[in-house]
Amino acid sequence: GYGQSRGPGQADTMSAPLHWDVLAAVRYLGKTGAKTVSVVGASMGGSAAADASMQAGPGEIDRLVLLGAWTDGPPAKLKGRKLFIVARDDANDDGSRLPKIRASYERAEGPKKLVIVDGSAHAQFLFATDQAERVMSEILNFLSEP
Repeated sequence: GYGQSRGPGQADTMSAPLHWDVLAAVRYLGKTGAKTVSVVGASMGGSAAADASMQAGPGEIDRLVLLGAWTDGPPAKLKGRKLFIVARDDANDDGSRLPKIRASYERAEGPKKLVIVDGSAHAQFLFATDQAERVMSEILNFLSEP
């Protein structure tokens, strides 16, 4: 929806309806034989993944991993199992991200898990810290749980 494409985000990246791209990929995978689909998103991509989950039909998204992300929509509408991961001191100019992520987590229905790691790295940048191994382990365990 932005960058080299002519999508609606060309004028304002932050308001681009990126969740439709995520949902299109999910539906493509379903139509081509995937038995389950999990979506992992970080930061703005995590918000897009969360919004796609809310728009998805029953069973379209099995698991949702959000790295340093939350939804501005109603978290109770998030579908599937949910894993929220955030660094305790992750912040931007508006302040700490943890309160918004914790609020989304608390309002989301289960099954769900919140992992708060040490440090201040945001989203995908967690993989460049001493928390990378733990973050990857949490994600892989979550995705492989029966």
